[in-house]
Amino acid sequence: MAAAGIDLGGTKIEARVFDDTWVEVARRRVPTPDRYEDLLSAIEALASFADTVAGCKVPLGVGSAGVFDPQGGPAVAANLAVNGHPFGADLTGRLRRPVSLMNDAVASALSEAVFGAGRGADVVVGLSLGTGVGGGVVRHRRPDEGALGVAGEVGHMAAAAHVIVDAGLPVFACGCGRRGCVEAYVSGPGLARMALHLTGEELTPEEVAAQRQGAMSTVWTCWCDLTAALIRQITLTVDPDIIVLAGGLSRVDGVLGDLRSAGAEDVFEGVRPARLALAEGGDASAARGAAYAALQAGGAL
Repeated sequence: MAAAGIDLGGTKIEARVFDDTWVEVARRRVPTPDRYEDLLSAIEALASFADTVAGCKVPLGVGSAGVFDPQGGPAVAANLAVNGHPFGADLTGRLRRPVSLMNDAVASALSEAVFGAGRGADVVVGLSLGTGVGGGVVRHRRPDEGALGVAGEVGHMAAAAHVIVDAGLPVFACGCGRRGCVEAYVSGPGLARMALHLTGEELTPEEVAAQRQGAMSTVWTCWCDLTAALIRQITLTVDPDIIVLAGGLSRVDGVLGDLRSAGAEDVFEGVRPARLALAEGGDASAARGAAYAALQAGGAL
């Protein structure tokens, strides 16, 4: 049975259609509208495209930035027009079919658990380190989003205070409205902000990473220490078999070794650590995971 997944981001919406062997057979990308009704219309058009490719009305999943109440309450998404709207219910009504709506980091984690670096593991955590910091928990090949839909929102856990104090960093404000969140330091913009504070240089995250063995070594060490502390918090909370890293900062050459050196795999002496791995699914992960969730929801998996 074919299935389709839609990856909804702040700048683009991309639909991907998969056959029953999970080979991608078609894709289409459109810009993300900034009005809610236009956004629903754009997704409706992409769903119609997927149906045409498949020759039938396909199971459809949507992986999107944001938090979505499993009980159908209003969405929380700072950078999308869905904020405050019953997005899941409106999609189902507009598309005249059930739609599996989930956070994009959860969708990516599901894809990695089934098709990628987490294959064969019982409990997989996906950790996305990019423009933001997000995550997803997958147990036995099924997403575990919790009662409120916030499981995996690790970017809004508290950053490690001892690292912040030792580095002489201030308590940064986070986009969520709180202060001291992991995302404010460990995201790409957070890395650039730490570089500015510690060195006075205004650099992009890519420039900081490129100079991590030179002028930006102190900044990179701080980033690794904060990220390692986050990974230990995840390990102590979820106790996963494997933590799969994704997002732009996960693609920095040698990042796994740097995080291991920072103690990311250390929990307690004598306790076997969770494995760390890099994501394998590339930019198709969120769409593939959302499509897989749609088949699960329909009882086909």
